Amino acid sequence: MSSYLHTMVRVRNLENSLRFYALLGMRELRRREVPDGKYTLVFVGYGDNAAGQAEIELTYNWGEDDGYEVGTGFGHFAVGMPDIYQAVETVRAGGGKVTREPGPVKFGTTVIAFVEDPDGYKIELIQRD
Repeated sequence: MSSYLHTMVRVRNLENSLRFYALLGMRELRRREVPDGKYTLVFVGYGDNAAGQAEIELTYNWGEDDGYEVGTGFGHFAVGMPDIYQAVETVRAGGGKVTREPGPVKFGTTVIAFVEDPDGYKIELIQRD
């Protein structure tokens, strides 16, 4: 079964962003520091990524403190699927654009792929059993 997982946005100041989302009742669910990639990921939300509990992925790129335009701050939608290899082939067969073939994420082991919708919005496909 497929499920909507998270939306990623880039942030200038991670702590300020965490305080803001806490005002909405969200809490930090998990954090990942990636020194080799020079970024920090913090997932916030209301649940624990159970079905129906999508999250927001706050991405802080180290040294990028000047900010982003709202249009460039958006990163991607993420969808968990049982077979992203087949999903990529389905997108390709339907005339869609595949921007990253399935494979492990850099600096990690999660298997992902990226496709683009007709407007150019990126969708990350994440392998979920």
